Amino acid sequence: MPPVDLSLPEPALERVRALVRDRGTDPLADPVAVRAAILDVLDGLAAEGLDDVGAEQVEAWARDLHDSVAGYGPLQRLFDDPDVEELWWNEPGRVFCARRGRTELTTVVLTEGQVHDLVERMLRTSGRRVDVSTPFVDALLPDGSRLHVVIPDVTRRHWAVNVRRHVLPASRLDDLVGVGTLTPAVARFLEASVVAGLNIVVAGGTQAGKTTLLSCLLNAVPANERVVTAEEVFELRLDRPDWVAMQTRQSGLEGTGEITLRRLVVEALRMRPHRLVVGEVRQAEALDLSNGNKY
Repeated sequence: MPPVDLSLPEPALERVRALVRDRGTDPLADPVAVRAAILDVLDGLAAEGLDDVGAEQVEAWARDLHDSVAGYGPLQRLFDDPDVEELWWNEPGRVFCARRGRTELTTVVLTEGQVHDLVERMLRTSGRRVDVSTPFVDALLPDGSRLHVVIPDVTRRHWAVNVRRHVLPASRLDDLVGVGTLTPAVARFLEASVVAGLNIVVAGGTQAGKTTLLSCLLNAVPANERVVTAEEVFELRLDRPDWVAMQTRQSGLEGTGEITLRRLVVEALRMRPHRLVVGEVRQAEALDLSNGNKY
């Protein structure tokens, strides 16, 4: 008896995409409907001669199809791994990840076409773009991960892509004490500093936890105070009633409509903030931070 071919049937992916499109399903917003479409396609293929394939293999195919249609394809297993803090690649054939603080070269191998498709998919919900006129882009993915892309001719040859994930579920200073990041005494000191309205600068290296710490500090602000935040992309997570969050905007195809971080700071100062929070101060916005309360 010849061995059963366990590779995914060639027409499966295109059939699923066509069915999802015909049903008007948004793959990112309705994974249940995508799963139903996948099972319908696999049932149809079974009727065409895949009866000998076991349920376990069908489930493996279903997951691969779901990753391709509603996820990030070959990268989805890395996104599903809670220990992966960041993933990046400088060329399609070498995908790296940081797992528990250590850099690893993964077994994932992409093609140029897959890289372009993945970046387009990641940017779809952000309203941002990357092209020759805008060779850099920062965007937030639906799961809260931060995407950064640089394309040629700023890079030498290939697209350079970084995805920084938020893996520490901390929203308050006590949470940081619980995971050993802060001592109880330091947490109480920081909380008292926030309540007193002192200016605080949070600084550190890449992936040091600056955004997590800042979110925890902000949740120590008294509930009756108004907070306005200005960021390049939305990353801060607050649990409070009086909070306005703003992010920068790229210029449009005509080269107009850009909103810089400095512009956001100027606008925020007109919004009666008790606390003005500026993420990643690097440029001219630093000149406008002489007014108002700030971190």
